[in-house]
Order: sequence, then C-alpha cells, then structure tokens
Amino acid sequence: MPGSAEPPRAVAIAGAAGSGKTTLGRTLARALGLPILDLDQITNPLLDGLAGHLPGPHWLSGPAAADIRVARYAALRSAAADIVGVGSGVLLVAPFTAELRGAEEWEALVSSVAPAELRLVRIDGSSELLARRRGSRAESRDRFRPPDDYRPPAVPHIAVDAALGTDQQVQRVLRDLGVRTAMDPASPVFETEFDAALFDIDGTIVDSTSAVLRSWALLADEYDFDATAVQQNHGRPARALLQQLLAAEVVDAAIARIIALETAEVAGILPIPGAAALLEALPAAGKAFVTSAPRVIATARLAAAGLTAPPVLITLDDVANPKPHPEPFLRAAARLGVDPSRCVVFEDAPAGVVAARAAGCRVIGVAGTGDPAGLGADLVVDALDRLRVVRRGGSFTLEPVI
Repeated sequence: MPGSAEPPRAVAIAGAAGSGKTTLGRTLARALGLPILDLDQITNPLLDGLAGHLPGPHWLSGPAAADIRVARYAALRSAAADIVGVGSGVLLVAPFTAELRGAEEWEALVSSVAPAELRLVRIDGSSELLARRRGSRAESRDRFRPPDDYRPPAVPHIAVDAALGTDQQVQRVLRDLGVRTAMDPASPVFETEFDAALFDIDGTIVDSTSAVLRSWALLADEYDFDATAVQQNHGRPARALLQQLLAAEVVDAAIARIIALETAEVAGILPIPGAAALLEALPAAGKAFVTSAPRVIATARLAAAGLTAPPVLITLDDVANPKPHPEPFLRAAARLGVDPSRCVVFEDAPAGVVAARAAGCRVIGVAGTGDPAGLGADLVVDALDRLRVVRRGGSFTLEPVI
C-alpha cells in the first residue's frame, strides 16, 4: 500500500550459496536498523573448529549432516527468540531450504520471532549464475554442499532476483515490505496541469531489469566482456555500450544477438506497482511510450507484463538520435499534437531524464534501476502507485498518494 508502514521487526533472507543473501542481508539490516543473525557466522566457526572430530569429509555432507543442520537452525532460532524477547527486531540470514517448504520447520521459525510477524525474502538466480559466483569465491565448503533445491517456496515470500545489484534489490524489498521512499508532496509537479504523459518502458512501467541483466550476462560470456558495464548504460541504446566494449567488426553481430536474447528473455517481467491503474486513468489521447529499446523488445516486455501500448509508441527504430538526445520525446509530443512543455515524462535512467529536460518537459523519476538521488528529476517516486491522476477535461494534474 502507498505510504510508509512501520518497519518490520522480523525479516528472514533465504537463498542458496552464491545467491548474495549475506550481502543483501547486511545492507537491508542497515537500512531497517535491525541486528543481523547469519547462520554461517553463528555456527561455521564452531563446526570448522571441530572438523577433525566429526565424521565424514565435511560436516555439510558427512553422516551427521542432518543432525548438524537441526542443531544449527535450533541455535539460530534460539538467538532470534532472545533478541526479539528483549524488544528488538531481528534480521535472519540462512538458506532456509526446509523452512521454505512449510510444515514444522517453517512453523518453528515463525514461532521463534513471535509476536513479531516474520517477513521472508527469498533471493534466487539461475544455476549458471550461482555456479559462477561460487567458483569466483573459491570456498572449499562449496564442494560439499547438497544440490540446490529449485522448487518454488510453499510459504509467503518476497522474490528477489540474484542478477540485480544489491541497491536494486534493497529498493524493491523495502518497497514490498511497505517501507516507502519519502516523496515531496509540495513538488511543483503537483501544481502543473499537463496535456500528456510520456513513459519510458524498462524500469518505469515494467520491471525488466533482471531480464536485461540476465541477457547481457549471456552476451558477455559469448563475447568475453565484463557484464557489469550494463549497469552504467541503463536508458541508452545497446550499440552505445557495445561500441565501447567490442571491436568494430563484431558490433553488428553482437547487436543482433542481444536483440534476440532480450526478446526471448521475459521471465519474471512484471508491471511496476501502480502502472496499470495510472495508465488507465490518463486520457486516451494523452499518453505515449518512449523507449531506447527496439520495437521487438519493447512489445515483448509489455506483453510479458500484461500491458498494452498506446497508439503512440516511439522506439529506437523510430528516431535518428536516441536518448539522451531530446528527439524521442519531441517526436512523441508531436505525434500526440501537444506542446512538450505541457508533457510530464516518467523515467528511471539519467539518460532519459536528460533527454526529457532538453525537450522542455517536467520529469518524474521512478526509483529501482539506479541511484534515485542521481536522477535529477523534478520528483522521484519508488513506484507509480504513489501518484493519482485528476482529469480536467482533456488535460490532467497529478496528486501524491501518501
């Protein structure tokens, strides 16, 4: 729901080895002001110290592994109960494999933090991504871990993609926990009457960032470059990045390949909260989508999110000068027959904000892709459910949903 709820007092971060659950847990604990209990930090030093006294090659896989697991989680629950019992909240980090299946293990975990309500966050990624991360950290115990369990969790949870950066994960988790980003209700945006709204697509009305990063990770493996570079390229055409990373003679082939990958990779794409309602509330002739993606990718992602493009859809295929040049937004305004100064643009990336400002538009930034403070927008929201449309004949104003 819009507005800021009381921060949760009990949060559990679940995930397989290599998923990044510890990094997410520590960052989220700081954001929520919660003490953290990490199963590995609590129990591994003791078990590693007893290695010569335990049967089998490693305590993770030896004949006592099942009993050791029961003892490890009992220790975690006991420590959590003590912390909650003195009036504090707690954030727990562990694989929670059995707990994710429900039944008595889940009930024991929930009971350990009572009366606080336990909120579960599960971070997961592809087997390739997890294997790559485990290989890069080179921890000997990874050789003895049981195979990952990829069954969908049977308990309520917030799903997070391991392909996302930590800040991107935290922004989504906080939003889904009801801890919303502060919004300025006195912004000049709320005092302005508009004739049209121009929406970027990726990261603005559809949450496709995980799909983008997964696609680029595959391309990086095939063409041998650092996939993290895409995090600094949000909102700009792929060619601009590939021309920096690859030899000129292979750029065209790489462009064709990333278009194919991104068109096919639509798993997990969802609408940004509030997107469908906001789009529905706008005048039919007063909205357009403006993206730096080719049309084939844009339409695939919209379909995956269950959203329908308005008649005016400006894509990379329609302009000579993509964002950060103002041409895409100027072209959209012209197609709608409105003055750009009477348009409000919704963007998640600095390149798009620069383009919108150059076109003479007001800009609302949507957090979730990068640093909200670095967007330079007139107003920043953490999702589109923070805004309400008020129709005024053929024009409209926006109101904050606090």
